[in-house]
Amino acid sequence: MRIAIFGAGAIGGYMGAKLASIGVDVTLIARGPHLAAMQANGLKLIEGEGADATETVVHPNLVADSRDAGPQDYVVLAVKAHSIPPALDAIAPLLGPETHVVPAQNGVPWWYFYGVEGPYANRRLESVDPGGRIWDIIGPQRVIGCVVYPACEIEAPGVIRHTDDNRFSLGEPDGSRTERMQTLAQTLIAAGLRAPVRTRLRGEIWVKLWGNVALNPLTTLTRSTLAGVCANPETRAFARAVMVEVESVTTALGEKLPVSVDQRLDGAAEVGEHKTSMLQDLELGRPMEIDALTGAVVELAGVVGVDVPNLRVLDGMIRLLAKNAGA
Repeated sequence: MRIAIFGAGAIGGYMGAKLASIGVDVTLIARGPHLAAMQANGLKLIEGEGADATETVVHPNLVADSRDAGPQDYVVLAVKAHSIPPALDAIAPLLGPETHVVPAQNGVPWWYFYGVEGPYANRRLESVDPGGRIWDIIGPQRVIGCVVYPACEIEAPGVIRHTDDNRFSLGEPDGSRTERMQTLAQTLIAAGLRAPVRTRLRGEIWVKLWGNVALNPLTTLTRSTLAGVCANPETRAFARAVMVEVESVTTALGEKLPVSVDQRLDGAAEVGEHKTSMLQDLELGRPMEIDALTGAVVELAGVVGVDVPNLRVLDGMIRLLAKNAGA
């Protein structure tokens, strides 16, 4: 089995290191100082913190140009959703006739309406797939859906630190249980990861997205942690209003969220003084995940005819911030 990880940052590097540790033929496509450090010293994975931390150094295949890797059995797209369209030419050389693609991004996936029946079947989402180029070049038939949970960071070039969770939930767009998905799940499990197979992965996508769509922009706009936004009465009330609107969109699409809005907010508060990935991106001058979070849900609200005025305001504010910050 040949697996390529396109984007060997925090999450991609973590998965790649775990796979390499059990001898899987895994290739990491990376660049810059991170690639140079891995080429010189291998990829170091630190798991845990303090005295209980463990370190492993692995030596996966490393390339800067995906053409040097060639067609793979599985390709994990471990870059952020907005990075896929400009990377399509680089992804294409990894795709052979039988290649399966695992998009490992936050937010609403570009393949969302593939494999569903009814009036929205095969509908394309402009917010996350402008012009339908991802759909046309990668093809939704290749997709194995994935919801990513691990908390990881690049501690230094060539060094990944994993601090929490090891779950990558998998699901076919049509809800079936296929051999290709079972093979991937078994490989991830053998590498020490959790890889539950879901028949309703979209529901799990929405559970994670539900909080992110409100709290990521709010923490970024206020430069606050999750605990700070949830503890402040005004920001918590606004987050709650946005999440109620998102729940209405979810219900209109036929998905049911398993907890209440307040339970979800309480869960976010318990994470504590944590900076969301969107706030971290702003502080580092990187593009923020806007289209896959707020933008896609606004688009879906239009598809199902649900009014989301608070979400539209939030989407507008975070876009203006991104424009003014040049991010």
